[in-house]
Amino acid sequence: MKTLALDADDTLWENIDFFLKAQSGLCELLKDYVPASEVESKLFAKESQNVPLYGYGTKSFVLSMVELAIDLTDGRLPSSVVLKIHDLGRDILRHPVHLLPGVEKTVPILAKSYRLIVATKGELLEQEQKLERSGLKPYVKFMHVMSNKRVDDYRRLIDLLRIAPEDFIMVGNSLKSDVLPVIELGGTGVYIPHHYTWEHEAVDPEISDKYHYIQLEHFGELREKLAISN
Repeated sequence: MKTLALDADDTLWENIDFFLKAQSGLCELLKDYVPASEVESKLFAKESQNVPLYGYGTKSFVLSMVELAIDLTDGRLPSSVVLKIHDLGRDILRHPVHLLPGVEKTVPILAKSYRLIVATKGELLEQEQKLERSGLKPYVKFMHVMSNKRVDDYRRLIDLLRIAPEDFIMVGNSLKSDVLPVIELGGTGVYIPHHYTWEHEAVDPEISDKYHYIQLEHFGELREKLAISN
């Protein structure tokens, strides 16, 4: 039986929209100090600086927001505002899991024909809690959370699964993290674009055009593409 690996955030459920909402909240909190455009551009830079140290996930994002706010206010940020930034992150963690179109009906069908796993990156507890709240856990053999999604990370996962790369299919919304590294290993990559691509996941079209992968409009098309019946 082949293994079908599913990315989590913005593939199975909404995620980036809640981070964008928190970013807007940060801009509002700092509006008396700097314009929103500066907050947004410098937040991306701060995240890029911190990801190698803190990793991915809400906690890392909140730390970046707090650090940026202190920088932009020359250390004059009131503690009350720090607490409000903390609350922005808490809202992300507490938000109900909203499955993307086609996921709820398609995942149970996929689980009948494939060894279904969730392969994602981020913070372990956060991702485990999302899977639990999603209602999809009964169909998933296990969740594998990586600190990053590079070729070596997928090689270790495939070794863990004790399968050949050609028996591994990865589905996700990021060419950079979910598709291209798997293809390099000899697996199959399925790309389902989300309406918003995080800047950290941007790929030069000249690079992505060199790869052959499957692209779908929404998750529900997986069943037909993989020729799965009821």
